[in-house]
This record gives sequence, structure tokens and C-alpha cells, in this order.
Amino acid sequence: MTPSTNNPLTHRLAVALVCVVFPLIWVGGLVTTYDAGMAVPDWPGTYGYNLLLYPWTTWIAGPFDLFIEHGHRLLGATAGLLTIAFVIAVFCVDRRLSMRFLAIAALALILAQGRLGGERVLLNSQQIALIHGCIGPLFFAFCTALAVVTSSRWNEPTQIDGRKGSLSRSALMGLLLAYGQLVLGAFLRHPNDAGSSRMFQLVLLFHVVVALALTGHIAALAISTVTRARGEQWVMRPALGLAALLMVQLGLGVATFIVKYGWPAWLGGELLNPTFTVSAQGFWSSMIVTAHVANGSLILAVLTTLWLRSARLFGWGFSARRASEGQTSSDATLILRLRVGLGMEGATT
Repeated sequence: MTPSTNNPLTHRLAVALVCVVFPLIWVGGLVTTYDAGMAVPDWPGTYGYNLLLYPWTTWIAGPFDLFIEHGHRLLGATAGLLTIAFVIAVFCVDRRLSMRFLAIAALALILAQGRLGGERVLLNSQQIALIHGCIGPLFFAFCTALAVVTSSRWNEPTQIDGRKGSLSRSALMGLLLAYGQLVLGAFLRHPNDAGSSRMFQLVLLFHVVVALALTGHIAALAISTVTRARGEQWVMRPALGLAALLMVQLGLGVATFIVKYGWPAWLGGELLNPTFTVSAQGFWSSMIVTAHVANGSLILAVLTTLWLRSARLFGWGFSARRASEGQTSSDATLILRLRVGLGMEGATT
């Protein structure tokens, strides 16, 4: 297979990875919601069996917490195998040093995440569970970025309009806000039993404040994208999708407060217990809470897509003439694009 800078194999593997990691986020959220992290007390096996050889009848017909915990492990193993396949494909068909670096980074992330999941079981540690819960959405967003930069559109020539470059910076700011919000949510889902109820309330308050700030920012970003990038469907679609996801997330957020904190009754002054975390009992309350977590990760991934696409079209120095002549951009130029996408517009090619 001839090496190139744009091969459908790497893109298809990246998309497949995104499609596996999203349900992995869902099931991982259910594991936390149902407090099922210790349903299987050993690792990397399952009750002494090899992970892949555990009797499926026992898994399917067993308790629900065993079902979701073992299912979470199987999805994680699938994501790991797809990541390895992606790394091999990149090294076989993509000559860019930058893409090889990204592929190795993806492999390092999935290996670290798997190890954290195992240590969480072996040590029965809430702190490790918290870190594990923070890296999961980060890996999902990273996989989304891989799908964007391996797409055929990524290497197509384009005319840069520096006046629209602020869209990429705004998307990046939203991305950072969204990830900070997810970290605050992880603290609420994995509280320190030794912590104070006052600290729990403070984190909850920050979670609400950042949610309001993020709502305003995403609404402004979506409106700005629609008005300033009209006709550019590559960025219009994620912007419109982001607006729709925001509406869903607001509804799920309110529903989560109702089922978990008895909102608005808790505003009456009663202190929240530091162990009062997201561990819903009923089926529908569990689905609501987990959907809120998963949709937050989806918002993070769509913001990543919007940031990269808008930076590629409007914020990064790229020679359309050179691309039209069939010449590939160097790794130095790719790094330069990233710098400009981060707001360092002063750099020139």
C-alpha cells in the first residue's frame, strides 16, 4: 500500500473508534450511576476468566451491575484493539510525522485509561475513579479530532478568511469550558467521603455557574457561526448540532437536579451530604443522569470538531496554490497552523 497523506483507511478506523468510544462513555456512566465499579472484583480478568472468555450466559443472565461492568470492559477492549489498528494503519499509509505522533498519543491515552480502570478495581479507589472519569471524555474528544484530521476535506485547498478566525478561538474557549464542566461533574459523581458538605455545595455551585456561562457561550458561538460562515456546511453542521445538543443538555441538567437533589427543595438551606452523589436507584432516573453525562461528552466532541474545522478554514495559514499543485504540507506548517488556531495569528507561512 503506497504511503500518502490522505487515506480512507485511517479515516474509517478513526470514525469506528468514535462510534465505539461513545457507547463506552454511556456504559461507563451507568457503571458510576449504579455504583457498579466493584461488581467484578478482579482485573484484568473477570472472576478468574480471561476477559474475552467469560461465559456469555453468565454475563447476560447475571445481575445488572455485573452486566454493565463486564460490558464496559468489553467495549474498552474493543476500543483498545481499534486504536492499535489505527496506529498500524497510520504508520503504513500516512507519511506525516505529526499524524504518527497523534496515533501514538491515542494509544498512550487508551492504555493509560485501561490501566486506571484496572487500578480503580484493584485498589477500590474513588480518586482513581475520578481521574478515570475525566480522561474518558478527553479520549473521546481526541478520537473525534483524529476523525477530522484524517478526513478528505481536511487536505482540500481553501481560501483563508482571517476576519473569521475568531470563530476558531471562540470554539476553543467553549471546548475548555466544556471540559472544565465535565471535571466538575466528575467531582460530584466521585465525592471524597472525607470532604465537607460545604465543599460539595461549592463544587455544585460552580457546576451551575459554569453551566450558565457555557450555555451563553455556545449560544453566541452557534449564532456567530451561522451568520459569519453561511454556506460553509463543514462548520455549519457542527454549529447547528451543538445548538441542538445544548437544548437537550439543559433539559437533562434540570431533570438530573430534580431526580438527584430534590431541586428546588435543597435551596431551602439544607446542607447537602458529601456522599450525596449521582447514584440513582430507579431505571429512568439512572438513564436521565447517565444521558446528562454522555451528552456532555458529546458536546465536548462536537466543540472539538467545530474548533478544528473552523481553524482549518478560517484561522490557519494554508497555501491553496500549493495544495492545488498536489504538494503536501510539511509538519512544520501543520504546527504553524495549530499555533495560529490557538490564537497566535502573528505567525506567517
